[in-house]
Amino acid sequence: MELVGSTLTATYAHPRPTPTNFLPAISTMASSYKNRFPHYSLTHSLSLPWRPSTYYKVAAITPTLAPFSKSSQGLTPSKMLPFVSNRTALFTRYTPDDWYRSNLTSYKESEMSRQGAERLRVDTSRMIQDKNQQTRKTQTETTKNLGERVNDITFWKTELNHEVDEMIGETNALTEMKKRLDRALAETEGPLQVAEECLLHREKRMGIDLVHDDVEKQLLTEVDVIHSCQERMRRHLDKAIAQLASDRAAQHELEKDLSDKQSAHRIDDKCHHLRNTSDGISYYRGVERFDATISVPESWAKFTDDNILRSQSERAASSKLRDDIETLLVVTANEMWNQFNKANIAFTNRISETADAKNKIQTHLAKTLQEIFQTEMTIEAIRKAIRDKGPPLKVAHTRLDERTRRPNVELCRDSAQLRLVNEVYEIDDTIQSLQQRLREAEDTLQALVHTKANLEHDLAVKANSLFIDQEKCMGMRKTFPNTLRLVGYA
Repeated sequence: MELVGSTLTATYAHPRPTPTNFLPAISTMASSYKNRFPHYSLTHSLSLPWRPSTYYKVAAITPTLAPFSKSSQGLTPSKMLPFVSNRTALFTRYTPDDWYRSNLTSYKESEMSRQGAERLRVDTSRMIQDKNQQTRKTQTETTKNLGERVNDITFWKTELNHEVDEMIGETNALTEMKKRLDRALAETEGPLQVAEECLLHREKRMGIDLVHDDVEKQLLTEVDVIHSCQERMRRHLDKAIAQLASDRAAQHELEKDLSDKQSAHRIDDKCHHLRNTSDGISYYRGVERFDATISVPESWAKFTDDNILRSQSERAASSKLRDDIETLLVVTANEMWNQFNKANIAFTNRISETADAKNKIQTHLAKTLQEIFQTEMTIEAIRKAIRDKGPPLKVAHTRLDERTRRPNVELCRDSAQLRLVNEVYEIDDTIQSLQQRLREAEDTLQALVHTKANLEHDLAVKANSLFIDQEKCMGMRKTFPNTLRLVGYA
């Protein structure tokens, strides 16, 4: 049946791309050709030759011939064929040249489509290979970077572990040194108490022995030395406590960093060993756009390096402090021992002096007692001599008294009378002399008794001083701690 319609001579000016029925039926590549050709928005006139149904839509002439009446049943007026007699006026047939040109155009377009499809297949195959190689290369580089990252983390883990071990050892050493310092400080209380008790005991000396002697000076110096040592020990003890706090803070930072490194090492090592066939891999949409990083490799390495440098600095300060404490313990022990020995030497000298003075007092006391005895004997002899002068005096008095009763001229001042008078005067003078000597002897005896009392008092004072210095003080000072205890060893 011939188609009739409006005249369209410029239909091939813009040829439509080759329909899909000109392409080879490749079922495996069917999806590759979807939407590969550009879609041209054709005008109404250009789409007519390729859509015959359009003719019926465009034609508006209602057929009136009988032969067409049956075939036109069921068709709408717009779809009915035009009248045959009017086809020349309504539509012009294509020429054979148009037909051949149309076929050639279709062939060329088919060939061009096939060539494009072939190029597309080759390019696609090459692109797939290139992308696969690029993907494998990228994955290999990523795996290599992850391996290097794991090695970097392992290196810093090793450094951190080493530094943590060193810090733990240094902390333990400083703790032990602090305990030694505590024990040494506690040991100084004993010598200090002994020195103070010695001073208190020596305050109980009596009389002239309550003197500010060399012993007291050395004891006061010993108290000052012990107080000075205690003060230095307390300062170093405070430093040790502060240094231990700094060491533990640095150790905490190291352990925290090490814990983070271990977690990062576990994660990166897991990522490093992930493969395309590994279990647990999945899609996480948008994860590449989420950046939760807070450091770069330089700041990451510097953070750990700063922690290690801080720990090393604290360890150096801790080691220096331990050396200072060790030196302090030795110096303070020597100072206390030297002063203790000086005080003991002063005690020994003072005890020797006191004992010598006591011995001399005892000697003088013995001589004084002997002299008192002799003086008492002398006094008794004087008294006896005075008593012995009584009878001769009585005889002389009696003679004179009797001669006074001579009669008259017999009262003569004869030589006998003169001698009797002289005898009485002589005996009186003798008695007066003896009484004077008796008084002198008694005064001497009183002086000797007083001297004896003083000597006995001095002897008691010296004995008391000897008891205090020799028994009480030196008895306590025998328990002075040894050098090992003074430097903190139990």
